[in-house]
Amino acid sequence: MKNKYDLTEGSVLVNLVKFSIPLLIGNLLQAFYSVADTFWVGRFVGKDSLGAMANVVPLVFILVSLIMGFTMGTSVLVSQYTGANNQGLVHKTIHNSILVLGLSAIVMTIIGLIFSKDILLLMKIKPENLQYALDYLNIYFYGLIFMFGYNVFSAILRGLGDSKTPLIFLAITSVLNIVLDPLFIVGWWILPELGVKGASVATLISQAVSFILSVIYLNRKLHLISHKLSDYRFNKDLTIKMIKIGLPTGIQQSLVSLGMMVLVSIINDFDSSDVINAFGVTSRIDQFAHLPAQSLSLAVSAFTGQCFGAQKYEKVKEGYKWGSILVVSITSLITLFAYIFPEVIISFFNKDPEVIRIGSRYLRIVGFTYIPFGLMFITNGILRGAGDTVPPLIFTIAALWVVRVPLAKILAKPLGPDGVWIAIAISYLITLLFGQLYFLSGRWKKKRIIQQELNPS
Repeated sequence: MKNKYDLTEGSVLVNLVKFSIPLLIGNLLQAFYSVADTFWVGRFVGKDSLGAMANVVPLVFILVSLIMGFTMGTSVLVSQYTGANNQGLVHKTIHNSILVLGLSAIVMTIIGLIFSKDILLLMKIKPENLQYALDYLNIYFYGLIFMFGYNVFSAILRGLGDSKTPLIFLAITSVLNIVLDPLFIVGWWILPELGVKGASVATLISQAVSFILSVIYLNRKLHLISHKLSDYRFNKDLTIKMIKIGLPTGIQQSLVSLGMMVLVSIINDFDSSDVINAFGVTSRIDQFAHLPAQSLSLAVSAFTGQCFGAQKYEKVKEGYKWGSILVVSITSLITLFAYIFPEVIISFFNKDPEVIRIGSRYLRIVGFTYIPFGLMFITNGILRGAGDTVPPLIFTIAALWVVRVPLAKILAKPLGPDGVWIAIAISYLITLLFGQLYFLSGRWKKKRIIQQELNPS
């Protein structure tokens, strides 16, 4: 069966743009989930609730990072088997991934509900923020199974070369989330005023809808999901490959989020709730600023995976070149906007003058790293598509735990919040440096696990 979405044929630039645009729009819509939460909670619930969400954001990022890591393994396997035109292994990978990731979601939900309060207390969350954060987080855990489901099905479609279909589902559910947010947060008609809990309920319902739509499409349109329970057997070899590829990515992103939690605890030590409120807002802005690079990274990863499966290794260099040109062009504009209009951006989320002042300082210090951070995403996309996911993990550990966290603690004393922002910026630059040096070494080209299995020699 010929691959319907062959990324290795035709113009590399056109393929990357066509593949990444739906991803970018989808990522923007996902970001609107959290931005809508921040907007409505900040405007109608109060400052303490906004600070609570700033504490919860790193925890949520850890969960999302683990999920994206696990599903990255699925996406790379599907893309390489698709490039090799081995439909039998594509189907086996899909059913094994559904089984393994479904069980993982259940386990993570149980653990999260048991230890959510303990984790928040470890972050030195302020007493006035605790109950708000706990309410939001516990409801979020109940929706993990839907988040896992949607992301694994999106990963399958990306591996096949289809980035448009997940966008359609996400667009529907994002609009739904934006509509439901004020209804549950503020209350309307028979719906009670739930405050922070309402934001989490709206997200849970929206994610459930995206999950259901994904199941229906994969089942009825592509016939990729079997109705036979016997097809959902645990496959040790595929699981090991999925873990080898996906787990380092999940750990890498989780360590970034864990580092965010440590930074939050450092920021909570400042005798001002305005600092944590400003960090909560700027974290959302960072999320938007990084979206183009994240989308291009996923496009480059799928492209590289198919190139490796089809043994078209030389085309990967062209993917890296065009990916880098695109990400620099886009992030340069974002950086310029963050430098010129930081007060305008911050004031959209919070009108407090002190929060605007602190948040503007953050954007002017960290904003210049958006370009190198984007290039890092392109490099990591190449490595992940090739199945070489351990080096990015090592680089992240070094930059985060050897540089960012210790430096933030050191600089926070003499420089205040600016010291934390400077530490964040320096760690981004170091991660890029390590990644570029490794990419230029060419060692990732030898990581041909999948096609060696398909074409032993």
